[in-house]
Amino acid sequence: MELGRVGIWTTAFDRQPSAAARRAAGELEQLGYPTLWLNEAIGRDPFVMAGMLLASTSRLTVATGIANIYARDAMTTEAARKTLAEAYPGRFLLGLGVSSPALVAKVRGHDYRRPLSYLRSYLDAMDAAPFAAVGPDGPQWTVLGALGPRMIELAGTRTNGAHPYLTTPEHTRQAREILGDGPFLAPEQMVLLERDPATARAIGRAAISFYLRAPGYLANLRRLGFADEDWANPKQASDRLVDALVAWGDLDTVVARVREHHQAGADHVAVQVLRGDAEIPLPEWRTLAPALL
Repeated sequence: MELGRVGIWTTAFDRQPSAAARRAAGELEQLGYPTLWLNEAIGRDPFVMAGMLLASTSRLTVATGIANIYARDAMTTEAARKTLAEAYPGRFLLGLGVSSPALVAKVRGHDYRRPLSYLRSYLDAMDAAPFAAVGPDGPQWTVLGALGPRMIELAGTRTNGAHPYLTTPEHTRQAREILGDGPFLAPEQMVLLERDPATARAIGRAAISFYLRAPGYLANLRRLGFADEDWANPKQASDRLVDALVAWGDLDTVVARVREHHQAGADHVAVQVLRGDAEIPLPEWRTLAPALL
């Protein structure tokens, strides 16, 4: 797949009408971004959204980052993937993951006790799923939202690679060591074009606070050398944690962090631009395009 070295990762479309999302996707394509990553939480269905944005563009690849495996059974996911891949050859990437207990157990009411085992079984069921319709030509790409060593290993052995979220260049280096040279590695990186430290860190804290209640993310941060005092109050994360997870400052500072991921072994970096409001960050995407692409 032609994913490029840098793509855009966004949650902003959920907060805007669909027509605005379609226009923004079209501009992303015109700016030269090759890939757009869509999340899944409690907003729009990512497969429906992907189909809408693929239909609104002609070259842009749309990826789910990530589709929650507890949201639909394996046969449904495989059917959705094949439907989009056949309709838009080479332009849909399926990112799958186990999400977090807050969204799986509390919101959806599913059992979250053995997410890794469930994901293995889910991948088996996808492989075995019947599909009585015209399908895509050739194999289709899948990546896993992987953080821990066992999940990263599964991503490298059962799928095309890994899409870690809320990580650092050091995590990218560790993930590349686990994956080896072949599998695809596409970390997400939050960025913020804001030079004032107080303003930047306030926006960064708000962006990461939800994840500082999720055991999987906290376990990963501990492996990276952070400790409980960095998130004793999830809404008041330490400066060092915010600075490690959110690249803020001028254009050169933001671009340098993205390049750190590449130097650490990333094939592609999914850049999530923060703003501190509900607007689609089109001005920032325009500013970043010449420097990143």
